[in-house]
Amino acid sequence: MTANISDVSPVPSLFSPFSLGKIELANRIVMAPMTRVRAGSSGIPGDLMVEYYRQRASVGMIITEGTYPDHASQGYVGEPGIATDEQAAGWQRVFKAVHAEGGRIVLQIMHAGRGTHPDINGGRRILAPSAIAIDNKTFTEKGEQPYPVPEAMTTAEIRAALEDFAAAARRAIEAGADGVELHGANGYLLQQFLSPAANQRTDEYGGSPQNRARFAVEVVTAVAQAVGAERVGLRISPEVDLGDVFETDRDDVLATYGILLDQLRPLGLAYLSVLHAEPGGNLVRELRRRFDGKLIVNNSFESQTTREQALQQIEAAHADAVVVGRALIANPDLVARWQGGHPENEPRPELFYGPGAEGYTDYPFLETA
Repeated sequence: MTANISDVSPVPSLFSPFSLGKIELANRIVMAPMTRVRAGSSGIPGDLMVEYYRQRASVGMIITEGTYPDHASQGYVGEPGIATDEQAAGWQRVFKAVHAEGGRIVLQIMHAGRGTHPDINGGRRILAPSAIAIDNKTFTEKGEQPYPVPEAMTTAEIRAALEDFAAAARRAIEAGADGVELHGANGYLLQQFLSPAANQRTDEYGGSPQNRARFAVEVVTAVAQAVGAERVGLRISPEVDLGDVFETDRDDVLATYGILLDQLRPLGLAYLSVLHAEPGGNLVRELRRRFDGKLIVNNSFESQTTREQALQQIEAAHADAVVVGRALIANPDLVARWQGGHPENEPRPELFYGPGAEGYTDYPFLETA
């Protein structure tokens, strides 16, 4: 029997429109959340950040750099916040500039947990699932220093953190964000709870995979209730061992993240974002099945995503959209370059975390290159 060609679903193009929940995208290129530390000591986005995000509005969706929901959770000097009305007003300018260019933008909410220092968060307490320090150093206002031993969160402090996430999400949506992404990856607070290396609690938030997944489930659920699930995404990075989370047992990883996604599936979230070296591998495929929703992928911190890799991820149906980082730092008009097969600017990593416009908003566009 010969199949009717009209019954065969066409392979989606990287440059075709689609939607993530209530967020309509012009193409399937998503800007990765990348820390750029240009918000100064106030954590308020200024003119420089407005221009940076405006320049990149042609991507299907921008995910902002990690943004702290309360002052104690700030993980980097110069990181922006969404903890105050003044910070929200700064982000409102960013959102308006992106929307004026026809773009879509979601704000990533990132609680650093133990991944901070009193000389970063204004001398506030460092809270985490357990009193276990990261065995490394961080850059503070007083130079490089070892991470301190955090305090294990009480149940009341866990509830307060959950409320901070929900309040930050409401503030972002009220300021004009198209959605919010919860940072459950890269060794920050949500992943600290998920990881048996960082979470050695003996109460209902520790021990079994179900207990370690509990906090993340509660945070995502609370945020979905606060702003609507179709405006909420979650980023995870199973087996990406940043910040001493050490997820080395594949069976435990699958059990923990499987339970997490089983419990989140009924919410109908806008998307799941997965950072993993093998986006088309068995683990990611199984997590996608358990989530049963839109998937966006980022394949590595180690190398820059290429046009060919992005096209392949979509054509192989490994994901609904591709998250791109460094190529978008260096090429604000990356969509046009990739669509037309044009050469790309090379990133300047030595300027990724500088204070000014150099290496931030001064990369040339095609028409000026």
